[in-house]
Amino acid sequence: MQTMILANIPSPPQGVWHLGPIPIRAYALCIIVGILVALWLTQRRYTAAGGNPDTVWDAAIVIIPAGIIGGRIYHVATDYDKYFCADCNPVDAFKLTNGGLGIWGAVALGTLAIWVMFKIKGIPMGPFADAVAPGLVLAQGIGRLGNWFNQELYGAETTVPWALDIYYRVDEAGSYAPISGRSTGEVIASVHPTFLYELIWNVLVCLFLLWAHRAWKLGHGRIFALYVAGYTLGRFFIENMRTDEATMVFGFRINAIVSVVVFIIAVIVFFSLKKGQETPEEVDPQYQAKLAEEASEENDEAEATDAYGSAGTSDASKPNF
Repeated sequence: MQTMILANIPSPPQGVWHLGPIPIRAYALCIIVGILVALWLTQRRYTAAGGNPDTVWDAAIVIIPAGIIGGRIYHVATDYDKYFCADCNPVDAFKLTNGGLGIWGAVALGTLAIWVMFKIKGIPMGPFADAVAPGLVLAQGIGRLGNWFNQELYGAETTVPWALDIYYRVDEAGSYAPISGRSTGEVIASVHPTFLYELIWNVLVCLFLLWAHRAWKLGHGRIFALYVAGYTLGRFFIENMRTDEATMVFGFRINAIVSVVVFIIAVIVFFSLKKGQETPEEVDPQYQAKLAEEASEENDEAEATDAYGSAGTSDASKPNF
């Protein structure tokens, strides 16, 4: 029976559009917007701390592909039965357009890649990790809008006023296609919008990190540790509200277990790291030395110009006998 409740949140009629033969996927657009917002906020924060803004773009070249690869590896590893079963095609594991990116794998491999990059550059990684944390969790929230377009990762059926209506979608042939199809207008379920819960939680964590940075004078990687702790705290509860298929370990969803383990590690790391904030010279010694050298050269040029001007004025003022 079709139920229409005006207060409910409607799902988008479709999540994929076609520009000729090219599919435009809302999920991919949400991820791209999230990345751009994260880069913008990270550059502002890292530059304000004393880091070289070019380092942020160098890091983006490394972390984006590493994050995508790591996220896909985690997804395939934790949902291996979807790709390695009797009726499965293992090649599907490489099809990113079919969905499936695990944030844990993205953060883990992305962090490892950045660590290697900063080791090669000889720059401390802690200040950069602190600069990226608020933008990263905000990007995760923006990315959750992609799940809304895809009608995926939602909770149990509910009658709350903010319930999410899931539409029946079909492709051009009339076959059921929940992600790539177009809505027929029929509501097949009204569920908890867990994508929205996580989006709101991520925005709150972002604002909390920005506040804590100033109020508690955090540095040396403690903001990043606080981000991990804050995100996993909310993810544990939201994960247990979801009803989509998931790998179960000891009767619990694997992402819920990972959230608990990572939360404990993040709290331990937070209290183990050095207190206080870095000076600009500690954030990026090489960049600050370069700025100091440029400033010194500008002062020398200014002093030389002043000396030349003074000498010229003095000669001109002498009487001509």
